[in-house]
Amino acid sequence: MEPIFSYRHRELSGDDVDFIRALIAAHPQASRRRLSEKLCQAWNWVQPNGVPRTMVCRGLMLELHRAGLIELPPVRWQPVNPLARRRAPAPVAVDTRPLQAKLSEIEPVALRQVRRTGEEALFNSLLAEHHYLGYTQPVGEHLKYLAHAQGRPIACLAFSSAPRHLGSRDRFIGWSPAARRKNIRLLAYNTRFLVVPWVRVPQLASHLLGRVARQVSRDWEQLYGHPVHFLETFVDPARFRGTCYRAANWAYLGLTTGRGKDAPTERPTRSVKQVLGYPLCRDFRERLGAL
Repeated sequence: MEPIFSYRHRELSGDDVDFIRALIAAHPQASRRRLSEKLCQAWNWVQPNGVPRTMVCRGLMLELHRAGLIELPPVRWQPVNPLARRRAPAPVAVDTRPLQAKLSEIEPVALRQVRRTGEEALFNSLLAEHHYLGYTQPVGEHLKYLAHAQGRPIACLAFSSAPRHLGSRDRFIGWSPAARRKNIRLLAYNTRFLVVPWVRVPQLASHLLGRVARQVSRDWEQLYGHPVHFLETFVDPARFRGTCYRAANWAYLGLTTGRGKDAPTERPTRSVKQVLGYPLCRDFRERLGAL
C-alpha cells in the first residue's frame, strides 16, 4: 500500500493510520503519553538499546493530529521544558595549582566515561568555567570523559550524536542518502575538548585522543546498545590549528559551509570550520554504507 504520511523517515500507510485511530478509540481515557507507549509496544518501535521511542512516537501522533488524520485527546498536562530553564552547572572546587611536566612524569593517566556517574557534575563545571564555548547540555546520545592524573582532573572530552548533513564528511565516507539516514547513529561528534588551563603537558592532548578512540565505541554500545565506527569534529581555524588532532592521525575532510541546519538562506551565518574525521575500524565505509 502506498504511504500517505511520512515522519522522520518513517512512512505510514492508510492501514497504519487506521490502526492508530482504532488504538485511540479503544482507550478513550488514555493520555497522549499513554497512547504513545501503547503504539510503541504494538509496533515494537524501540531504540537499539531496547528503550521505546515514545518521544518520537508522540511527535508522529501530534503531526497526524495537526494534519487532520487522527483526533488526539486534549492535552492534560504541559510539562516545563527543562532545556529552556536549565540552570548553569554549579562550580566544583578543584586543585588549580600549575602542573607542568612531561607526559611520562604524570602517568598513569586515568580516562573514565562519567556520564550518569558521580563525576558528571565535575565534568560539567569544568567545561562551563574553562571552555571558550562553555557548557551546553547535549540532546540525544552522548558520552562524557574525564581524565585524571596525580589525583587531579586534567581534561574533558565530550561526544554527541553527529550532524545529519555534512558534505565533506559524507563525500569522504561515500555512503548513499539512504545509508546515511540508516547509519548516522554509528557516528559520534567530538563537541568539546578541554585541557584545563593550569596543565602544561606536551603530547597530552593527542595522547588522550588516541586513548578515547580505543574505548568510545565500547562505551557507546554499553550505554546505547550499538557501537560507533567513525569520529568527527570541527576546528575553528581562526582560533586553533588542530595540531593535537593531526598528531593523533585525524584526517582533514574539508570545510563547513558556515550555515547552520536552520539557516534561512544560502549565505554563511557562522564561521567556516575545518572538518576532521577518524575511522574506528578498517572497514568503516562498508559498515556505514550498508543498507
